Amino acid sequence: MNYVLLGALGNINRPLVSRLVAAGHQVTVVSSNPERSAAIVAAGAKPAIGTIEDVDFLTASFTGADAVYTMVPPHYTAPDWKEYIRRMGRNQAAAIRASGVGKVVNLSSIGAHLPDGCGPVSGIHFVEQELNALSGVAIQHLRPGYFYTNFLSAIGMIKQAGIYGNNYSAGRKLFLVSPVDIAEAAAEELLALSFTGKSVRYIVSDELTSVEVTSILGAAIGKPGLPYVEFSDEEAFNGMQQAGLSDDIAHNFVEMGRATRTGELFSDYVQHPVKLSQTKFSNFASEFAAAYAGA
Repeated sequence: MNYVLLGALGNINRPLVSRLVAAGHQVTVVSSNPERSAAIVAAGAKPAIGTIEDVDFLTASFTGADAVYTMVPPHYTAPDWKEYIRRMGRNQAAAIRASGVGKVVNLSSIGAHLPDGCGPVSGIHFVEQELNALSGVAIQHLRPGYFYTNFLSAIGMIKQAGIYGNNYSAGRKLFLVSPVDIAEAAAEELLALSFTGKSVRYIVSDELTSVEVTSILGAAIGKPGLPYVEFSDEEAFNGMQQAGLSDDIAHNFVEMGRATRTGELFSDYVQHPVKLSQTKFSNFASEFAAAYAGA
């Protein structure tokens, strides 16, 4: 099989490439950075260097593939983040249509059933819609929970303020996922290629409250009493501004936190819960501690 993967060699693609190459398949990895070519080759894959903003480049990269893995990388300098995500989904759909690819595994997100009110996840909703509009193409949307690795962004707050917090309550249950478990699910779908039509698969590795997450991270870094603080939306927005995020990006993150607080972000998932994947949040704690020590 010939697979094309968007997303360079990130936390998902690195193990995903390894699985596909080990199974004897040809893998092309799309990256915007030519300096990553050597690492892609070392992983056993072929690099395709270009931008996902270029439909012609994407079309050429997808042509001849048995299946593609699509995703929209974060773009924290986009003036309108949601619209950027939607536009990249439109580009990918156009390239899939033009290249004749018949099978797509798309990295979506928990909460992508909602067209508004969920920050960047609402942008991902429209990526799903763009792909679902493709005729004769089977789409498997992967909707993972909140990435473990996203908590690495809290290191600065913990070091500087001695707290961890967000704009949802300490008792809010969070549906979390390891990127390794996402890679495993993507590999299962790509290797089998048994999906038809347009379908959704949720991926969750662990379910913990905000205070439980904080306790695990605090214990891992030698701060067992690390407190969790619930911020107001205004406090969260101001804190992100002070950290250097643009108004649009900060607004999107606050909006996603608000949807987490109300539970709306998870409203479809809780109607379709899945068996938890194998990598627990406690397994991630040592990775967090190493990053904290090196920060």
